[in-house]
Amino acid sequence: MTEAGAPAPLLDEVARWGGFEVDEAGGARVGCVDGVFVDAESGAPAWLVVTFARAGLLRRRRDAVAVAVPARECAGAAGRVWTALGGAALRSAPPVDPTRPLLREHEAAICAHYGIDAAVGRHAEVTDRPAGSVTARPWSY
Repeated sequence: MTEAGAPAPLLDEVARWGGFEVDEAGGARVGCVDGVFVDAESGAPAWLVVTFARAGLLRRRRDAVAVAVPARECAGAAGRVWTALGGAALRSAPPVDPTRPLLREHEAAICAHYGIDAAVGRHAEVTDRPAGSVTARPWSY
């Protein structure tokens, strides 16, 4: 995981990624970019919303699951986004509602799932904010 030292991409860059397919570290397609969560204080991209179908489900919109993927772990070019995370970590990530803000506790749980320590990266950015506070807001394409 490179979360600790990687800078987040800028919002104008991430804004071009809407609808792009997402490939995981092993090269397999895992889903599509459907939105972004931006930091509630700075407005900087914090998470990409990646939507995919869980194993065994039909690929219909209503069967889709949305997860938050650290923006720092993503790069986009040529109509695709790549993440340094593996497919298993993405498929087992806590689901998010891309229309609702993330609270500090939800972000902490997502960070813990991806192995992002409380002293680094996004986890460090939100850990000292008040309990129950909104730390990231949806930004749509």
